[in-house]
Amino acid sequence: MTVTRLSPRRSTKGSPPLSPLLRLLILTQLAFNTGFFAVLPFLAGHLGDAVGMAGWLVGFVLGLRTFSQQGLFVVGGALTDRYGVRPVVLAGCALRIAGFGWLGYAEQTWTVVGAVLLIGFAAALFSPAVESEVARQAVVHEESGGGPRTRVLALFTVAGQAGAFAGPLLGALLLAVDFRAVCLAGAGVFVLVLAGHAWLLPQHIPGRSRVRVSGGVGPLLRNRRFLALCCAYGTYLLAYNQLYLALPAEVERAAASQAPLAWLFALSSLLVVTAQLAVTRWAGERLSLRRSMAAGLVLIAAGFAVVAAARPAGPTGTAGLLPAAGFVLLLTLGQMLVVPAARAWVPDLAEEGRLGLYTGALSSVSGLIVLPGSAATGALLDAGLPPAVPWLLLAAVPAAAVALLPSADAHTGECERGRT
Repeated sequence: MTVTRLSPRRSTKGSPPLSPLLRLLILTQLAFNTGFFAVLPFLAGHLGDAVGMAGWLVGFVLGLRTFSQQGLFVVGGALTDRYGVRPVVLAGCALRIAGFGWLGYAEQTWTVVGAVLLIGFAAALFSPAVESEVARQAVVHEESGGGPRTRVLALFTVAGQAGAFAGPLLGALLLAVDFRAVCLAGAGVFVLVLAGHAWLLPQHIPGRSRVRVSGGVGPLLRNRRFLALCCAYGTYLLAYNQLYLALPAEVERAAASQAPLAWLFALSSLLVVTAQLAVTRWAGERLSLRRSMAAGLVLIAAGFAVVAAARPAGPTGTAGLLPAAGFVLLLTLGQMLVVPAARAWVPDLAEEGRLGLYTGALSSVSGLIVLPGSAATGALLDAGLPPAVPWLLLAAVPAAAVALLPSADAHTGECERGRT
């Protein structure tokens, strides 16, 4: 998808307001994440305690959830290119309702796996549909004088994190009843989302042409710069997945409880809600997309290193939670740089009419990285190694990913010169 990038220093005073469709899609992300994060932060503890899974199996199931979601985004993206946004979003919401309901009653490994796969596949439908249309509308907004597209994508991220802030707090309240109540509440949120979108989402979005499903994968697989972006983004996603695997284990060790976990998730979400737009504005004035992603990956690596430095001393209580809080802080700051930049980069690398496919592929390749990486992390945490070693190895992954980032093209090169 070829676009003209505007000057990063262009003033946005008097810029046109967001379209009704963009506002709906941004609110959609808020609702999606509220329902999702009411359940996910408490899944690992439920699988280990109530279902009785071993550590490696918990890690594998969490990785399977990520793979069935992120790994199959390419399917949802291709279906969006073919059939449009509305039917794919509605189908995904219906499957998410069924998946959360099933998970609430799943008590054996195979039933848990089935529910987790359904939950993941539901997001593999609705998320690329929403994300690709937000990216396309962000380019339209940019070209109409609305300012850099990263600002629209930052608003999308803020809405998602507002949902990620509210979700764990809702889940923590309902966990006092039981995990089933948490799952049913998550399903109830998606019932409301399904009803709202059946009413408000347009049947056809102007400017969005439909293309056949087949025929776009070959050029995508030959697009080395896009695949390099996917691999670098995948290491970020693997790091982010440690919020649900390595972080709960560290919180349990330090506090003898997972109760502080909800507050750490709230800290992450609150940081994004309050600081994302300022960080995006700052990065847009000074950094190219490539440099923004590189800086974010380095911050994420530093977050793991903070815990690695503190673990040999084995602090507990409030002091023991400070390294975990430092990890969440640095991971979140890195996320605020990486995510908008990666999403803004995709339209420059995608073929015309294939933005859904490319948006989905960005997450699918990431999911392929997360599945073995998450299982390996679970085994690593259970291996009895010196306490700093797992966190040091996790720090090395995003640090090494900086070298995977594609070089600047003509567009990003011009922007980088303009920002220096």
